[in-house]
Amino acid sequence: MNELLTQAVEAHGGIARRQEPTEGRATLVSGGDLFSVKGLPQEPAPREMSVRLHEEHASVTPFGAPDQRTDFTPGRVSIKKLDGRVVAVRENPRRSFSGHTRQSPWDPPDRAYFNGYALWTYLTTPSLLAMPGFAVTEIEPWRDGDEVWRGLRAAFPPEIAGHSTEQDFSFGPDHLLRRHDHHVDVAGGFAAAQYVHDFVEADGILLPTRRRAYRRDADDRPLVHQVMVSIDLRDVRFR
Repeated sequence: MNELLTQAVEAHGGIARRQEPTEGRATLVSGGDLFSVKGLPQEPAPREMSVRLHEEHASVTPFGAPDQRTDFTPGRVSIKKLDGRVVAVRENPRRSFSGHTRQSPWDPPDRAYFNGYALWTYLTTPSLLAMPGFAVTEIEPWRDGDEVWRGLRAAFPPEIAGHSTEQDFSFGPDHLLRRHDHHVDVAGGFAAAQYVHDFVEADGILLPTRRRAYRRDADDRPLVHQVMVSIDLRDVRFR
């Protein structure tokens, strides 16, 4: 592995510890202007999220109704009743975003797809970068206030759904994640900078519980007057 990636994975709990559990769960509260722009504003009620740690699969409950949940994989996303009945399904969901701009409306399967890949990425960072198919290189560090954050640029393999093919991850002097830069391809490809805060340890794994994503300006500075996506987690556990 890349030296910085090795240090980052170790700081977040170590590769061996992250290989042991197969599932992650957390209580989620999310919001932000992106969902209102897309015509699907998010209620501030808590929801339950779950992800499989060694394959890209995620679910959120409830979704759209108290008795519904999502079922996401890169090639298929569905909305189901809790008894398993399918409410909506979309094969090859990435294709539905062709031609989208930041203002293009989403339908519920679009939102379920975005939720799925984003939440999976956030609960598996940074160890997902060590998975087969990822190409990782160190980039120029980013200075934020008095700190200098070393960065990794990751090229995602085609079988892994994500915000964009290339994404940047910045780590502090303690090798913990500080910032995650990407383009939101399913929303017209706008440039985003996501800052992470409030790390907790869950079953030996460290991860941030507070994320705030902003649009970036031409100098990659966050436009902090508008929160595009906010995510707060609690009750994180792995098994």
